[in-house]
Amino acid sequence: MTDRGLQWFAPFGVDEDLISKVLSEATARGADFADLFFEHRTVRSLGLEDGAVNRAYAGVDLGVGVRVVRGDQTGYAYSEDLSIEAVLQAARTAAAIADGSPKPRTAAFAVQPVANRYPILRPWANVATADKLPMLRELERRAFAADSRIQKVNLSFADSSGAMLVATSDGRLAFDLQPMTVLSLSCTAEHNGRRESGGYNVAARDDFSFYDPSRLDRLVNRAVERTTILFDAVPAPAGEMTVVLGAGSSGILLHEAIGHGLEADFNRKGVSIYADKLGKAIAGPLVTIVDDATLPHARGSINIDDEGNPAGCTELVVGGVLQSFLHDQISAKHYGVAPTGNGRREDFRSQPLPRMRSTYMRPGPHTRDEIIASVKNGIFCDHFANGQVQIGAGDFTFYVRSGWLIEDGKLTRPIKDVNLVGNGPKVLEQIDMVGDDLLIDEGGWTCGKDGQSVPVSQGMPSVRVGKMTVGGRG
Repeated sequence: MTDRGLQWFAPFGVDEDLISKVLSEATARGADFADLFFEHRTVRSLGLEDGAVNRAYAGVDLGVGVRVVRGDQTGYAYSEDLSIEAVLQAARTAAAIADGSPKPRTAAFAVQPVANRYPILRPWANVATADKLPMLRELERRAFAADSRIQKVNLSFADSSGAMLVATSDGRLAFDLQPMTVLSLSCTAEHNGRRESGGYNVAARDDFSFYDPSRLDRLVNRAVERTTILFDAVPAPAGEMTVVLGAGSSGILLHEAIGHGLEADFNRKGVSIYADKLGKAIAGPLVTIVDDATLPHARGSINIDDEGNPAGCTELVVGGVLQSFLHDQISAKHYGVAPTGNGRREDFRSQPLPRMRSTYMRPGPHTRDEIIASVKNGIFCDHFANGQVQIGAGDFTFYVRSGWLIEDGKLTRPIKDVNLVGNGPKVLEQIDMVGDDLLIDEGGWTCGKDGQSVPVSQGMPSVRVGKMTVGGRG
């Protein structure tokens, strides 16, 4: 345990002596804090279309990011060359923001304990293309066989293995190995001269055993169903009405319209609408929202964040009351609290920012059927595609790929191409029923912020929003 991270990076010339020298250089001009983020990542992807492999890629990424913090300022530099000369030069560049005398630095390093939330039995480096192709070909065959209207099938498979080592000027060493895999199936169908497209994808921090028969069945069935149901879908009604958000992928609305507004950097700068709401009620008593890094094998789970801090479960809203923001080290220092393990970065070329991991609403007392039965006229949202949100005001627009009309308490006709328009805080206030059917969506969600992308998970139980603006054509 003590030497695991150093052992991993030793073949690239990284040892404790190099780390000590670089941190000394990074703090030589009076930095408050400095850290090094070493990363070694291998990525492989494979695509199948029209029965043939049309994409294949393999890559290796290696480098280090050097961060220097002085007050509210951050200096950052990175190097793809891990020689002592190159990394020292990166440290000097990052340290240029400071102008003072060196501060004492912890001489010895303490290895941080790290959880094991995504154990793997067979590393992806030991899984050959010949192991993956039969599975992809069988999925393609099954998709075509599922419905005669399917005209085209596209499959995309990717896996990666990442090693990260964080060393800090206050004497911490933290190491993690992070696997990832994503499998996507999309198809195009034709019926009476109309064409429709749809798909489904699954992702996890797991090994090849993740693709068990039940998950592959679900992948094919849902991809085909999401495509062919669109032939029967009618335009959505327009106007203000009751909206039921289905369990699972509806978590994208929670992530975008609320989650980003709770990231502490936006609040520290006074940008977010939640900046002055700590300790205050921002939703009804049924609403409890968490950001959780501990779900086994979830795409958004992490053992440690990219600052080397332990990653746990952060309760953001409890019983409608705002309890916490999502903190990295800089925002935690500003607020006088401990980091919540939300300092994340895309890779060693990027500096960490407060970011979500797995964000979801905890279940409530109502059943899904009870929630639907309570709606006289409204819509049920099943499959979200994308959206936009203004962090400051909390205003959002979301595109719902498919859903259902609710008429007299029953799901009746499928609908498509729905826009939900609203305001995050107001939606929270309008939630008046929360289901007991929490579902963490298994899809390959990716969150973007300041030009960086990181893998995340999200989830919801079924939820009734008493009033929301729906943009449709009906």
